[in-house]
Amino acid sequence: MAETGLRERKKQRMYQAVSDIAIGLFLDRGFDEVSVAEVAAAAEISKPTLFRYFPAKEDLVLHRFADHEDEAARVVTGRPAGESATGALRKHFVAGLERFDPVTGLNDDPRVLAFHRLLYGTPSLAGRLHAYLERSESALAEALGGDLDARLAAGQTIAVQRVLALENWRRMAAGEPAAEVRGEAVAAAERAFGRLERALKVTEANM
Repeated sequence: MAETGLRERKKQRMYQAVSDIAIGLFLDRGFDEVSVAEVAAAAEISKPTLFRYFPAKEDLVLHRFADHEDEAARVVTGRPAGESATGALRKHFVAGLERFDPVTGLNDDPRVLAFHRLLYGTPSLAGRLHAYLERSESALAEALGGDLDARLAAGQTIAVQRVLALENWRRMAAGEPAAEVRGEAVAAAERAFGRLERALKVTEANM
């Protein structure tokens, strides 16, 4: 068991190292200007090995979202008894804003801003991000019960999170300091999730 855990940690370190190298090259020269072969050479691995870790070039960038893909589903399944799913997701998103989690869009670190410019400014990456959001939505739907009502709720929830994050990112890109925006971002999140909960008529009995 310990050996399996060690192998998994080494694998994750490899993922992270190659992704970091690739993102550094993409930020320096542009996503479309750097080939997969160049990334492999910089990481000192073969191109076939790189593709075993990252099936598509875009995955080298979106690896940073890998831990977040089932995050909403984990929040729902791990929420305390008596707490609504939407309430738990609201608290989780607000907590992310409070700590300036880059996933919320509320982070003005130059490296984070550069990464978001790369992500949203490259059509193929933006398109690949939609696939990530679809998988996140699917995982959340399963956590909510897997039926049509659950899929509708999951779709609306992921949309709320996406729009809130994009609005925060827009303000960061415009040069507004994250610390000054945080209060308004928290208020917007509270308002959006409150409306979502009312719209979905979420109750402890059905979610």
